[in-house]
Parts: sequence; C-alpha cells; structure tokens
Amino acid sequence: MTFSDTQQQGAAGDVPARLSHRQITTVMSGLVVGMFLGALDQTVVSSALRTIADDLQGLTAQAWVTTAYLVTATIATPLYGKLSDLHGRRPVYLAAIALFTVGSLLCGCATSIYELAAFRALQGLGGGGLMSLAMTIVADITTPRERGRYQGWFMAVFGGASIVGPLVGGAFADRSSLLGIDGWRWIFLINVPLAAAAAVAIVRVLRFPHRRVRHRLDYAGALAVAVGLVPLLTIAE
Repeated sequence: MTFSDTQQQGAAGDVPARLSHRQITTVMSGLVVGMFLGALDQTVVSSALRTIADDLQGLTAQAWVTTAYLVTATIATPLYGKLSDLHGRRPVYLAAIALFTVGSLLCGCATSIYELAAFRALQGLGGGGLMSLAMTIVADITTPRERGRYQGWFMAVFGGASIVGPLVGGAFADRSSLLGIDGWRWIFLINVPLAAAAAVAIVRVLRFPHRRVRHRLDYAGALAVAVGLVPLLTIAE
C-alpha cells in the first residue's frame, strides 16, 4: 500500500503511514495507560467514597462526586471524535490527558465535597476523551485484520481495573496519611505520573500528518444530551 493510498483511506482524520509492530506497541502502551486511568478512576473512587465524604463532611452530597464525572464524560465523549477530525488525534488526545491530570490534581486538593464534585466534572471532560479517542487511534494505526487483537488489550484493561480499583481505593482510604497527605487524596494524585507516562508515549510515536476535515460541532445536540442526561443520572445516583 502506497502512502497516497493510505491518504485516501484516512481522509476522515489523521493519515498514518504504516507503523511497525514495535511502534504500534509503543502507541498502545500510552493508550492502554490512558484508558486504564479512566477505567480505574471509577472503581477506585467508589470504594473510598465513604471515607472521602466523612473527611470532607459531605455525606449527603457524596453521590455528586460520581455523578459529576459521569455527566461531563458522557457529554464530552461524542465531541472528541469531531474535534480530533478538525485538529488531529494527537493534540486532542494530549488535551484530554491534560484535562484529566489537572482535574486529578485539583481533586487531590479539594477542601469540600462540592469542590471535589466540581473538580471531578473537570476530570470527566478529560476522561471522556481517554476512552473514545483510544479506540479511534487504534483504528487509524492498524489494519482491520489486526485491529481486534490490539483492541483486546482494552478489554483486559477494564477487567484489570475492576479488580485492582477496589483494592487500591481501599488501601489508600485505610491510611490516615501518606507522606503528610491524607491517604484518600493519593487516589487522585497517583494519576499524575501515570498520565505523564501516557503523554510521553503518545508524543514520541504518534506523529501523523493531519488532514483537516470540514465538520460542524453540533452544539445544540450536545446541549440536548446534557439536558436529557443530567436528570437521568441524578435519579440513578
């Protein structure tokens, strides 16, 4: 397959040259870490939520810590595809990592349950991109024949997060302090080095020439999703 053929096939977004298995594996390492962050964040926070609510004296409002993340992540997920078509996969994915990291840092510094819920909403804006763009990038860099093998890694990530998350959350929640910081705050702070590792892997290898595609963001549709979704998630929580 020539590069011009690849350009025609990739007209909807990034246009990858053929990558070796080693390069794909390197990219996948960053994507797997990013998706692990998003998947782990839900299970690890849920197991420590009672401890967090007690410490922040917000037991009656603790449901908003999970609801805020779910609302923003769900709304942002469909928008990331259009944004990556407009601006390229790598910068948009790195922006998602940055949002998630900043949200994690702020969550680790929260002084009230309402601050934590607000920072979790910011974290969810990045988390939505970590999930959706990982699948999109894999589709860009692999052929249909080998795509299932690499996407299988993501299924393993979800399975691992469902097992590791409660253990990690419980371990941090049981510690009154760690290095002078409340134990539960490390649930969010530990995301920072993992996000940095994912960003480094993406920056080093994910270098595709981008072909801008004319798209119009459906702001009315995003607003409709928000209006319909928020009450449903609120009732569910």
